[in-house]
Formats: sequence, structure tokens, C-alpha cells
Amino acid sequence: MERTAHIIGAGLSSLSAGVRLANEGFTVHVHEATQYTGGRCRSYYDGATDMVIDNGNHLMLSGNRHVRHYAKTLGTDDKLVGPARAQFPFMDIASGKRWLLDLGAGRLPTWVFSAKRRVPDTHVRDYLALLPLVSAQPEALVGDTIPCEGVLYDRLVQPLLIAALNVEPPQGSAGLAGAIVRETLLAGGKACRPLIAREGLSPVLIDPAIELIKKKGGSLTLGHELRKIERSPLRATGLNFGEDTVPLGPGDVVVLAVTARAASGLMPGIKAPTKFRTILNAHFRYTPPAGVPDVTGVVGGLIEWLFAFPDRLSITISAAERLVNLPREDLARDIWRDICKVADLGEDVAEGPLPPWQIVRERRATFEATPEQNALRPGAATELKNLFLAGDWTDTGLPSTIEGSIRSGDRAADLILQTQE
Repeated sequence: MERTAHIIGAGLSSLSAGVRLANEGFTVHVHEATQYTGGRCRSYYDGATDMVIDNGNHLMLSGNRHVRHYAKTLGTDDKLVGPARAQFPFMDIASGKRWLLDLGAGRLPTWVFSAKRRVPDTHVRDYLALLPLVSAQPEALVGDTIPCEGVLYDRLVQPLLIAALNVEPPQGSAGLAGAIVRETLLAGGKACRPLIAREGLSPVLIDPAIELIKKKGGSLTLGHELRKIERSPLRATGLNFGEDTVPLGPGDVVVLAVTARAASGLMPGIKAPTKFRTILNAHFRYTPPAGVPDVTGVVGGLIEWLFAFPDRLSITISAAERLVNLPREDLARDIWRDICKVADLGEDVAEGPLPPWQIVRERRATFEATPEQNALRPGAATELKNLFLAGDWTDTGLPSTIEGSIRSGDRAADLILQTQE
């Protein structure tokens, strides 16, 4: 029997499922409502800066198993680049202090025992206070589980968790935070080497996936918005796209990998998060001076992470609701001042004309990683035996991250392959 998979959405979770199924002999048809692929993980030409930028700055780690395997399948794993060791430069803008967090290259977190490698002005006992997070339950709050104050919190825990959870850490799910800690800090430097797609998200993670699916006999249709799922009590029987309906045969499967809001409209009654948070990214067309690290963590200022690409300097600010309505020009100027301090560009550059810039405010970037919203995340299986869910908002055990997104697509594909056995 011919096996066909219809993937609804062309984001990262969609494509990870599509690639997996295409490699297992399915004919994969990807249907995307918009005119572009990649969802919230894509590259595009921006007229304001006259260059290709990513809609968001995404930091991956060497221990992200699903990301690494996906990239290896696409033949682009060598394009996820980073330092040989798990080293993270940091700067406190308020005090001007700089330090290097050196997690090493081993499988154990021995770095906490070295004053030269851990966060300055911290002690081993400070790190031991984080251990309750490792076994915390999803319904627990971070603020009720670990101390959310002190030097270690300000210089490492808060920057790490706000980037992962996209909420102020004390209000976040301790279970989700614990998953991040287990898979990164506790896994030693071997799992923590920072990686970025320096050539762009789409060339590394999106375009090669579409090419693979097409090469295996599949297709991509843009501007193809699913309006209704036709169904019997136990199966999806057709996909109604408005002007056309695709009937589903006995061997056909569907992966619904759209936003939580869209999935709720198409599958009334499913659980799904209802609250979402903003991430703000900004890009400046300015060639970084030699020696500026690929990624720098920032505390004590407006920006949180600085990314140095060959042709631009980009930043990320999480939980950025407070910034979405500020005048763009004023915000760009404030961000640029922080960038100049971190990259040591000098006062003249900081107060001079702004280089070409763009600010991208993603208002519904991630689900709110609180215990309440985490409890609303559905699994990959649905009441329809041939329809499965994927997306970083589904129950992956992680917050909304690239690793979680790809993991969701892999889980949907795993369930489909199990049903086909």
C-alpha cells in the first residue's frame, strides 16, 4: 500500500516530521498557509537593512540531540558552528565587569569546582542550591524551588532561564526549567557548546528539508490553508483547503503542525496553551570588529544576548511585552548603545548615526512556560487514529525551543511509524 503523509505547516516541527517520514518511504506533501517556509525559524531579505536576516536569533547547544540528528540527516550539521569548548563570554553592562563561563568539554559538570571557570564571586554551595530544580515537578514554580536572588542567579540562572522559558523565571515551571538544567549545565561541557546557524536559519534547517522531501517524491504547496478536517468518528477522511479537498485513503496520515490557536480551531476540544509571550530581536548592519565572540550573554542592561554574524550584530530580548509599544527609533537607539558597550565599539559609534537596523517583535513567539500553561499542552496522538500533532507548544518536556520543536516532529513521526508496523 502506498503510504502518504500530509504535513500541515512548513515550520521546523513540520519539516522534521516530514523528513523523518520521507526517509521511511512515505510520500510527503507539505501544505503551508503562508507564502514562506520556516514559520518562526526562517531567513528572509529585509529592505531596511538591505541584507538577509533571521526573524529570530536562535542559540542551539551541542547536546541538543534532535537538532544535531536532524541537521546530520540534511547534511548541514557542519553549518551549525561554534567554539571548540563550551565557553560563554558574559558582560554586566551596569558594572562593566566581564567574565568567561568555561564549562569545558567533558561529560561531567566539574567546572563548578574551579573558581576560574565558574561565574565570578560564586561558590560551590551556590550551585548546590540549584539541585532541587533537577527533580522538580512541572506544577511547581521556579520561585518556590530555588533562590531567585544573589550573584549566581543574576549572572547565570536568570539569563539562562528567561531565554528558555520566555517568562520571568520565578513564575516559570520548575519542571521545564529542570529539564533545561539536566540537558545542559548538568550534562557537562560536551553538551553545552553553543552553536549558531551562521549562514542563516533557512539555508541550514529549512531549505534542505524541503529539497529532501521533494527529492523523495513529495511536494510543497504554499498559500494552501487548511480550513476544515473532514472526519469519521475514528479517522480524518479529508482535508478541506477551501477551493479543493484532498481525500485521505486508508494508508494516509496527517501531521497537524500549526500554531496552538490554529490547531484549536481545526480540532475543537483539544487541549492547547492559551497564553503566549513576546520575544524581540533586533539586527544592525555593522561588521563586528575582530575578536567579538559569536555569542555574548548580557546582564544589567536592556539586551540579553548579542550575536555577532559576519555582516551584522543582532540581539535578543525575551519576555519583551514591556517593549512592544515603545517608539521603534528610540528603542533601536537604546539597543545600539548596549551593543556598543558589549562589543566595545566606543562612545563615538554609540552616539553617532545608527547603522541600518530592523526590529522584529514576535508577539506570540512562545507559549507562556508557567505550570498552568504547561498543563494544557497536548501529546502527539489525537482521537483520530491517522492524525497527529506537532509543534513546540505540544508536550515535549521542554519549553518552546528549537530542540523541542524538532523533538515534537520526531515524536509524531515515531507514533506514525508504530501504527504502520
